[in-house]
Amino acid sequence: MSKDFSDLIAKAKSGEKKILSVANAQDHAVLEAVDEAHKDGIVDAILVGDEAKIKEIASEIGMNLDEYKIVNVPDVTEATLVAVKYVHDGEADMYMKGIVPTATFLKSVLNKEVGLRTGKTLSHVAVFKVPTIDRLLFLTDVAFLPYPDVEAKKQIINYTVDVARACGVETPKVAPLAAVEVVNPKMQNTVDADELRKLNEAGEIKNCIVDGPLSFDIAIDSEAAKEKGAENRPCAGRADILLFPDIHAGNITYKAIDHLVPGVQIGCILTGTTAPVILTSRSDTKQVKINSIALAAVLSDHMKKVNG
Repeated sequence: MSKDFSDLIAKAKSGEKKILSVANAQDHAVLEAVDEAHKDGIVDAILVGDEAKIKEIASEIGMNLDEYKIVNVPDVTEATLVAVKYVHDGEADMYMKGIVPTATFLKSVLNKEVGLRTGKTLSHVAVFKVPTIDRLLFLTDVAFLPYPDVEAKKQIINYTVDVARACGVETPKVAPLAAVEVVNPKMQNTVDADELRKLNEAGEIKNCIVDGPLSFDIAIDSEAAKEKGAENRPCAGRADILLFPDIHAGNITYKAIDHLVPGVQIGCILTGTTAPVILTSRSDTKQVKINSIALAAVLSDHMKKVNG
């Protein structure tokens, strides 16, 4: 089981080298991350975008472009369609966002002719390694779905369970979060969390343990669970997956951990697609992008194993 990103990167290195298609690759942090992942033996890459700018940046960072395929498509929108088609056609294993507006990038993912749509809900998973916690935490959804209903939350759990299992967590513990740990009919999130627990017990959500509603502190802190008399809850203090009730709670928590916790490690991935999609922010560091590439690589292996 991967307990941090060094484990995850080692796992990605040990697998078959993947081919990564990058849309609008003319970005310093993206090219630095791709080059490091390439040198580590994790990926080869197809760099789609403005060739002149890609070469300029590569020269600045000492990147040998002889080891990459470059496809010159200066138009931003067209570059996304060309890049995603490589994955759609099976010529690449993973798709990564370069310097392109998120909305434009997502349109390429959902394109009917060349995209990676499955007809199901898309979701964003952020993987955190917090120094004071002895395992990876999978936070979802923190960037994509504003107000998921029970059916959407069910799909989010299924996607995130696949990500966790790809990282070696065989039976992830899932905590649908709420402000309290008891069902209150006046608080819809607690009702949804209880419904998800029942769906898990009925076998409609598989390969995991769902225990909700849980407050954030009980989900991750065994002492808090004990103080509140919840130590016997199946996920109390040991949750792997934190399912947020809406994008506000998820996004605020993501940014709070990112900015306030020294030494935190992060990787991000978009799920609900036919192949792994790396959707990071332009403000994310090179290391976040490297972590995300490694995460996509191990997920790619898992998806191929599960889907044949």
